[in-house]
Amino acid sequence: MLPLLDPSRRPVIGHRGNRAHAPEDTLVSFAQAAALGVDALEFDLHLSRDGVPVVIHDPTLDRTTDARGPVRERTADALARVDAGARFSRDGGRTTPYRGQGIGVPTLEEVLRAHPALPCILEIKTVETAGPTLRLLDRLGATGRVLIGSFHDDALRPFAEAGIPVAGATTALSRLYLPAVLGLRHAPLPFQAMCIPRAFRGLPLPVTRFARMMRAAGGPTHVWTVNDRATARALWAAGVAGIISDDPGAILLERGSLL
Repeated sequence: MLPLLDPSRRPVIGHRGNRAHAPEDTLVSFAQAAALGVDALEFDLHLSRDGVPVVIHDPTLDRTTDARGPVRERTADALARVDAGARFSRDGGRTTPYRGQGIGVPTLEEVLRAHPALPCILEIKTVETAGPTLRLLDRLGATGRVLIGSFHDDALRPFAEAGIPVAGATTALSRLYLPAVLGLRHAPLPFQAMCIPRAFRGLPLPVTRFARMMRAAGGPTHVWTVNDRATARALWAAGVAGIISDDPGAILLERGSLL
């Protein structure tokens, strides 16, 4: 079984890699997370101008690179040449240790080939990204090690139809909010896992009740973004399975202390 689907496990998942310590959604960040011993990687996918799934969170380059403008307007080769380490800083911008180090926006294929044994949570950011991503996963034989998430139900549909596990999208979870609060059983669920924040648009989510509902259906709940060890410990005690963290090294230490 894919570890990300096992509700009895407590996977520590690198959120955009080792985001607290390296530029998010980059090969450097993923390599650091893998070296720490994470159980899985989580990252985001958009589509380049030439139809290649690329790993970046935002629809534009402005926040995380030295370039500007929409991701969709550049080819994968052009995206590989922007400086995706230029803006990373741990001291408010006084130093930028990854600037000028040749760190570009990677393709999904590069990440999967660099970490062939690691499970991954793929966050599909646009509906148009779904088809090329599914075809690439098929070509690489990687469908068995991914869990697909998205805020768009239409982006999840092709994967679900192909038998690839998906996590509940926003609309699905909104329909389950009241049953979760009331403690009602809701089966069958239209997904194999939940990947949820502790709050959405300022509204706290009933994480414990969602986790209970998901466990009753035989699946896990993974919570993002958790960087505090005590919070991770409390979530595990409440029945949450996976912790998706910017600082996976700290969360791995906390899990180790519980063994």
